[in-house]
Amino acid sequence: MKKRLYLLGGPMGVGKTTVCRVLQERLPHCVFLDGDWCWDARPFTVNAETKRMVLDNIRHLLGNFLRCSAYENVLFCRVLQEQSVWDDLLSLRETADVDVTCAALLCSPDALRDRLLRDVDAGLRQPDVLARSPERLPLYRNLHVPTLDTTALTPEQTADAVLRMAKKTP
Repeated sequence: MKKRLYLLGGPMGVGKTTVCRVLQERLPHCVFLDGDWCWDARPFTVNAETKRMVLDNIRHLLGNFLRCSAYENVLFCRVLQEQSVWDDLLSLRETADVDVTCAALLCSPDALRDRLLRDVDAGLRQPDVLARSPERLPLYRNLHVPTLDTTALTPEQTADAVLRMAKKTP
């Protein structure tokens, strides 16, 4: 069977990791890479060097997963707010013979705020995310990838929608 790579982007708190966990349970021979795992640093320093480093980490790990015969399905999620990052991931030589499903998960600003507040209240995120994440929503309008509005969807329904998208893309 041909491998499939799922690339899911979206603002912090939209539910990318949760949806990938649901997909991981549903898909056979599946491995999941969360982009946050490739850049979990204290202090979190954003500059040209660290941006290059995280992309190199992601490319390396995704390439290894795609080359490994044990996996049919590879899930990856990250904020992915810039088209250049999507393009970089899609240019991996390992994706040449892989079916790829891309989706930017979005929701309304109110739904995003509610989701982020739950995470902050649970101690999973710092309060500053309440301002930073919604600011990124408009950036997804400029991407050349399908979007999926998750405002009224559960994680399971979102996973169903992603799987329907995968059936439509070779």
